[in-house]
Amino acid sequence: MAEKSAVTRQDHDRTILPVYAPAQFIPVKGKGSRVWDQQGNEYVDFAAGIAVTALGHCHPALVKALHEQGETLWHLSNVFTNEPALRLAQKLIDATFADRVFFANSGAEANEAAFKLARYYAAHRHSPYKSKIIAFHNAFHGRTFFTVTVGGQPKYSDGFGPKPADIVHVPFNDLDAVKAVIDDHTCAIVVEPVQGEGGVTPATQEFMQGLRELCDKHQALLVLDEVQSGMGRSGKLFSYMHYGVKPDIITTAKALGGGFPVSAMLATEEVASVMEPGKHGSTYGGNPLACAVAGAALDIINTPEVLSGVTERREKFIQALEAINEEFGLFKAVRGQGLLIGAELADTYKNRAGDFLKAAAESGLMILVAGPNVIRFAPSLVIEFADISEGMERFKQAIRKVVA
Repeated sequence: MAEKSAVTRQDHDRTILPVYAPAQFIPVKGKGSRVWDQQGNEYVDFAAGIAVTALGHCHPALVKALHEQGETLWHLSNVFTNEPALRLAQKLIDATFADRVFFANSGAEANEAAFKLARYYAAHRHSPYKSKIIAFHNAFHGRTFFTVTVGGQPKYSDGFGPKPADIVHVPFNDLDAVKAVIDDHTCAIVVEPVQGEGGVTPATQEFMQGLRELCDKHQALLVLDEVQSGMGRSGKLFSYMHYGVKPDIITTAKALGGGFPVSAMLATEEVASVMEPGKHGSTYGGNPLACAVAGAALDIINTPEVLSGVTERREKFIQALEAINEEFGLFKAVRGQGLLIGAELADTYKNRAGDFLKAAAESGLMILVAGPNVIRFAPSLVIEFADISEGMERFKQAIRKVVA
């Protein structure tokens, strides 16, 4: 085997499209909720690859599934089906409201499929003019041109030419704003039960219930983006289960494969039935490798032990953040659901979330931000309690560097 060439952080700036600004260190190994860089420095991981490595790094069951499938069958395309995809689809159907599943590779692709399906369904069941999509300010649904336009952050969609039309944005958690724009030309309301990139803000019970009622009244579909909030992150398998509201379509990705790229769109039979061969597709979607790993991840995540453990770990995080806040007066609010936690900075530290992110890395801690004012924590769902304690100690060190 050829020897690996040495690479450095400077190589990133020379070779990669300049759309990222990664940390200055390069992680090379992970185990559980600990990560090591090229120099052997150790980090506690409170980021989990942006809510992706939900069972930590290199979980034995996932490694085993990948190894076994990797020696059996990697790829077929969708000219043929495969056993891991069929097993995973049935597991998702058994665990949710859904009757049909479409597999893809990323959250954006799952959302793209969901939005296309919503419009296609409306056109075929109702009218070709029933195409309006209602979405929300500060929402994030992916980076394809359709999904980034449905997302409510123009900074991500501006500058690329004419945008897909008939998409309306209103304030999140504001039912009256939705009532003001919904009509019989509306095909779907698209919403994250917990706005992730937009600041880790959960939907209220009244809002979610009201959206369902408005959709029913106007024969529109309720599409839930659970790319980040799904797969146990909230303390239930999917966030919609907290609200007692049945969606028509949900999307999931991130934690679905525990780190292996895979996503899914789940729909009812009624909605899915409008589709036919050739109307949508994906070369890699539902490949055996991804589905084998995702099946193993789902088997572990969808258990009472892991889901109740999420609630216990959340309490530990909240207690630690409250203690930190008493000492430093850092936050004006701590919110979220399960192990998707957002700590909004006090006005004194306005727009300085990035400073805390950088200082945390220097202190041996990997965290996230959700905009310039919110520090986001999305650790492994099975993170050891000792790692939470150690990570919070390192977070305190980081805070001292910034506030000094």
